[in-house]
Amino acid sequence: MNLSPFKLDVDELINEFAENGSTTLADMKRVWLSRKFSFIYQASPSYNLTFFMQTLYSKSIAFPGHIVGSESLPHQLGGLYCLYCLYETQPFRPPFRIYISLSEMRSLKNLVVIAKQRGIQLVCPLVKRMLEEGMFLFGSLDVNEGSLAEKVNQLTELQNARVQLAYKKLFANTRIEHFLQMNLNEEIDLDAIKKTSADYLNAKRLAIEGAGAMADVQNIEHIATDKNPIGDTLEGITDAWDSQKKAFNQQIGHYQIPGDSQFKQLQLEHQPQNEDPQEGDNGDDFDLELEQLLSRS
Repeated sequence: MNLSPFKLDVDELINEFAENGSTTLADMKRVWLSRKFSFIYQASPSYNLTFFMQTLYSKSIAFPGHIVGSESLPHQLGGLYCLYCLYETQPFRPPFRIYISLSEMRSLKNLVVIAKQRGIQLVCPLVKRMLEEGMFLFGSLDVNEGSLAEKVNQLTELQNARVQLAYKKLFANTRIEHFLQMNLNEEIDLDAIKKTSADYLNAKRLAIEGAGAMADVQNIEHIATDKNPIGDTLEGITDAWDSQKKAFNQQIGHYQIPGDSQFKQLQLEHQPQNEDPQEGDNGDDFDLELEQLLSRS
């Protein structure tokens, strides 16, 4: 899968943001909308979407990216704002979280410190919001061009494992679990019902034949023939039950990423103003929280 054109698009977006020395999220939104950058998702591949999203994220973060790989503050801020916009505008549900190593998180912390020193107050509450809303997926290894595919596979396995765990917790000790595992054939004792049905039909036939020796039974002979025996009807129901149960178990037993048919274009201009982080937050508590996080690495 060649994603070079997408990485080039990210570079051009951030370069246009940084070429005039821009430092605000509002400037990034203006550039983003002018380039209609949300349409990048319409050109996304129809498979391996995890790899696609992590490639975009990685291009904004890691070398030769912008947050880590650039000494220019506008480029670093552009990488951060691009990362935030990519997460917020993605059409996938659940959203793909941003993989970031602890060393990259340290670089992000340094960016927060530098931004505060330069009087750019928005950066701290923005990163704080990204942390509080669980946008990041922390790891110990840096993602680069060589390890990205391997890391994406690990993230996919982790996400699938979480879905399976949620499934087990959801259906544990519930009536739903009973019905998912229920064998309808055994529940209704289909073999016994079929035998009883056959015996009943045979008894009706013998009774009518015996009565025919003494009277005219032409008008009631149809009673001895049952076009839809109860045993056959129940057998059809149990077969349908087993088929539907198997299909349902397969559906909930495998994680599926929303495809392109579920895509809905999201526009940044429709984002309510109060959704942006507040510039009044000086982030003192955030500095302490982030320092505690990094100290555990």
